[in-house]
Amino acid sequence: MTRPSPDVLDWLGRLIAIDTTSRDSNLPLVELVAEHARTLGLEPHLFPNPDGTKANLVVTVPDATGSTDGGIMLSGHSDVVPVDGQAWTSDPFGLVERDGKVFGRGTADMKGFDAVIVAALEHLVEQPLREPVHLALSYDEEVGCLGAQPLVDSLRSVGITPRVCFVGEPTSMRMIRGHKSINLVTVTVHGVAAHSSLTADGVNAIEHVASIVRYWRERSDAWRMTGPFDEAYPIAYSTGSVNLINGGNGVNIIPARCEVTLEFRSIGTPEEDRAEMDALVAFCREVEAAMRAEHPDAWVEVGEPTMTAGLDTPADAPAVALGQELGLAVQRDKVTYGTEAGVYSNAGISTVVVGPGDIAQAHKPDEFISLEQLAACESFIGRLIDHLRA
Repeated sequence: MTRPSPDVLDWLGRLIAIDTTSRDSNLPLVELVAEHARTLGLEPHLFPNPDGTKANLVVTVPDATGSTDGGIMLSGHSDVVPVDGQAWTSDPFGLVERDGKVFGRGTADMKGFDAVIVAALEHLVEQPLREPVHLALSYDEEVGCLGAQPLVDSLRSVGITPRVCFVGEPTSMRMIRGHKSINLVTVTVHGVAAHSSLTADGVNAIEHVASIVRYWRERSDAWRMTGPFDEAYPIAYSTGSVNLINGGNGVNIIPARCEVTLEFRSIGTPEEDRAEMDALVAFCREVEAAMRAEHPDAWVEVGEPTMTAGLDTPADAPAVALGQELGLAVQRDKVTYGTEAGVYSNAGISTVVVGPGDIAQAHKPDEFISLEQLAACESFIGRLIDHLRA
């Protein structure tokens, strides 16, 4: 069995041990990596979020002339999903090896890739490079890729403009050129409370949310039946779902409040995604008008949508060409899950997704990554370093 280097496993153990669930700070992790970079003579950039509780990290290894212009970005995210309510057979924040696999929260998604690229820093600084290499670790990917656009903006502010990016999400080391966008919006319906025996005195928030849920299901059915379609996806059309709902506070009270979170994953353009959101808002305003006909105090609140860009990198793009030079095959198929790659692509960075592990293991109890996958990723990064040697 092929194994990764001890350095990769050591770094993976250290990264897994830091609980970076998205609701918590990632500062201990990024500061650990930043300090490692400093010991190698590098100057890391830490870009904090507005309240200073989290930060994006960028570490640049300059080329042989000292330039940091252009180059290759190796992009990972630092946060993980919660383990709450999951039945783990080992400590999710302690790396455990068994049967050719290592277990722990984030091993597949995506601290395995993070460990490989952090371990590679030492090898990168030993080489005279033809192009700079930028290691990037973002915050809040798991809650809507919230750190990706601030990362892009921060790169621009310090004059770093990568020409190519590899996003290391788990693809079993297959080069992925496309994925759907992810769009989330929360709608809160504010009705009027009343005793449940006096229905005419209240406005039932749950019943009016049901109208919005029915509308969303009809839209989802329309995408399934009439498209548009892209057969490169395992599900060839845009999909919609109702993911969270909460309302009411008593069995004998007309509910005054109900909140629902809607999602759609789209194969359309950003403009088409925005139009779909606008249509949803328009329908919510119709619901609001119907509620106010019952009582003037009723209203509908539509939250600001979280819209994560899709990815559609051409087969002849620079990132694809470099991936081919490094031994990766061009894939026709696209994936349904989202990544930060679309944000980087929209910023003008040629981007593909390639990383170790299987997305099927992500977010599950006893999350794992195989040692062979880690070794394959380490080999890929090694080929990149050889390719960039001046």
